[in-house]
Amino acid sequence: MVITNAKIVLEDETILGNIKIVDDTIAQISSKPIENPGTDDILDAKGCFVMPGVVDLHTHGSGGFDFMDGEVSDIVGAASSLAAHGTTTCLPTTLTSSDEELFSFIKNYRTLVEGFKKKPALNMAKMPGLHLEGPYFDMEQKGAQDPRYIRKPDEKHYMSIMEASQGSIKRWSVAPELDGALEMTKRLSKEGVLISAGHTAATYDEISKAYDCGMNLLTHFYSGMSTITRRGGFRVLGTVESGYLLDDLNIELICDGMHLPPELLEMIFKLKRHDRITACSDSMRGAAMPQGPSILGPKHNGTACIIEDGIAKMPDRTCFAGSVATGDRLIRTLYKTMGLKMEEVSRLVSLRPAQLIGMDREIGSIREGKKADLVICDEDVKLKHVLVDGKIVLNSYRL
Repeated sequence: MVITNAKIVLEDETILGNIKIVDDTIAQISSKPIENPGTDDILDAKGCFVMPGVVDLHTHGSGGFDFMDGEVSDIVGAASSLAAHGTTTCLPTTLTSSDEELFSFIKNYRTLVEGFKKKPALNMAKMPGLHLEGPYFDMEQKGAQDPRYIRKPDEKHYMSIMEASQGSIKRWSVAPELDGALEMTKRLSKEGVLISAGHTAATYDEISKAYDCGMNLLTHFYSGMSTITRRGGFRVLGTVESGYLLDDLNIELICDGMHLPPELLEMIFKLKRHDRITACSDSMRGAAMPQGPSILGPKHNGTACIIEDGIAKMPDRTCFAGSVATGDRLIRTLYKTMGLKMEEVSRLVSLRPAQLIGMDREIGSIREGKKADLVICDEDVKLKHVLVDGKIVLNSYRL
């Protein structure tokens, strides 16, 4: 395939040009016409942006599916919906649950992965691993996590989960102030798991110790985390302030424009190094779905909520129940609302997440030799095409 007439969003600039794709790989990027394209498959971008597909390290579902609904088909449904809205790689994310539900989900994911070895995945986001959100959280900052299953880290417990996953766990969100959390962080970070502080009441000192042990990310910055408090009259810094003070500590932003309103996003971008910021959706099943009743978490025992005004709310509308952001919405928030250059947007939604899970040699930017995971969109970030491994999964021109 050759993509022509494109605004190609590279890591540091946007150029007018053409892209040649051979099989699943970007073979050539040129500001001049591709010589001897060797294919009749020409895709005219019509002056639209061509950028790397979104890499979402924190998503619970989309299209009416939650990854933990209980069947392999539910994982496929969520990943298919994500791909149709610009996310080409994701880490299916759990909620705090019973062990039975967690191990069932891991088994379903492993079944799917083994199936891909015989027959490649089609029309869905790639899922190179899992993100476990819980169950080792602080009750004070539990948010929507089910308190029945929140517990402290226990080596026997988390190693049994690691064994069941067969190397599938890429990321684990944990409250670092809990007994046993630092030991868990040291051990699993050495095994290549990205340890992230989430749903935590940790102080600056506790976050600093966890960072020294290998914790290198804050889960959904500002959501489910401590800030400045008073103890004996003295002000004590919390997790939020740690995100600013520890220069090399990465932070994750839900870029739906609502969990973090534009003014707060502007402040974050002024205070934090941009190369330590990554975007995510933290989407639940209501992403890409119409307004109306929905369920937060697994369909058989989740929490009732309502999709309204571009977000999931609790039925009494006193608080948010989750994000319904899609990949293209992350791009739109950062590009149209925040006014960032598209190259920077691309780094936030694609390259930085890929780097965090050690996959930036394969995905995350448009470069010769990388996978052809691409999003083609216009100036208003309306999707025209989405490609995963060089195959079109969305073609709006034919809709």
